[in-house]
Amino acid sequence: MSKKNSGLEFLEDPDALAGQLERAEDFFEQNRNIVLGVLGGILLLVVGYFGYRYYISEQDDTAQVEMFPSVYQLEADSTKKALNGDGKSPGLLAVASNYGSTPAGNLAEFYAGIALLKQGKYDDAIEHLKAFSSSDLLVQARAYALTGDAYMEKKSFDEAADYYRKAADYKSNKYFTPGYLMKLAVAYEQAKQNDKAIDTYNEIIEKYAQSAEAGSAKKYKSVLEATVGES
Repeated sequence: MSKKNSGLEFLEDPDALAGQLERAEDFFEQNRNIVLGVLGGILLLVVGYFGYRYYISEQDDTAQVEMFPSVYQLEADSTKKALNGDGKSPGLLAVASNYGSTPAGNLAEFYAGIALLKQGKYDDAIEHLKAFSSSDLLVQARAYALTGDAYMEKKSFDEAADYYRKAADYKSNKYFTPGYLMKLAVAYEQAKQNDKAIDTYNEIIEKYAQSAEAGSAKKYKSVLEATVGES
């Protein structure tokens, strides 16, 4: 195989290598500003990325410190203090607003949604629960289910069913999914979508036969089928 055909002639021939270096040098001299501009832009992106990561980390630490007293207030059913602060901590609403781009700020949205739901402020609860996003197995499904609860309280049964279905479908498991499906079936009944309610009860019975909800699903299904048969 010839050097030319191998494509590696500069590795074998010092003169060819010198020629390659000369061409590269000429290119750099002719395009110095462009090359330096590109390299500078790349450097700024790298520095900016790590700087942003550091900033978010610092902000998250602050948000956690400010949020935790409010979580304790929420667990003690002091929803007003949990949401608006107690004079020492700013409250969940402030943390969610000020640190929304951090993990702790995101979690504050979830807790704020729970507090507002307890207060009966369903539209506000829905807004904050929808603003929350997580890849966690339990918490995201719980947020969907709580959103469904808020819609149920508003008697918006179709919307409630949509969110209960999201909860049931999110990383399905034998521990929590049957409960979400029961809520879904009830929402379908309230929305007068009896066929879908029966299908959901069947889903519980067939997929989660060992769950505590399976027995209730059988009972409610029988009652609903009898009611539908009489109508």
